[in-house]
Amino acid sequence: MKQFLILALLVSSSIVCAKESTNGKYDTPLTDDTIKKIQQAQYKYKKCVTDEMQKLGYSKIESRSATEAITKQCEKVLSNMRQVYIDVKMPEEVADRHLRKMRTQMTRRVLKQLMFVEASRNALKK
Repeated sequence: MKQFLILALLVSSSIVCAKESTNGKYDTPLTDDTIKKIQQAQYKYKKCVTDEMQKLGYSKIESRSATEAITKQCEKVLSNMRQVYIDVKMPEEVADRHLRKMRTQMTRRVLKQLMFVEASRNALKK
């Protein structure tokens, strides 16, 4: 009897799980126009970071200090993206979480790149 109940529960749970994941789309309060604005703001942020990284002054200082200076220079661009979220009445927690994620990812990328440049520069000196 227990085996039959366990089997019935397993079959019914798999059916329920199959119905929940119908097409993989999620409802979002963001319109296509808002998503485009956010993507443009992301592009501007990444472009700002890339442009800052190309300045020669950062290659002469330690990679962690340079990373911090680069991210601080582009904070204003990131705050513009936050304003896009606020304008569409998105909760501040969601906006802040997304911005924190972007900032962390970009900081890691910049630090990785600058550490590579610093290591190659040190290797050439030896």
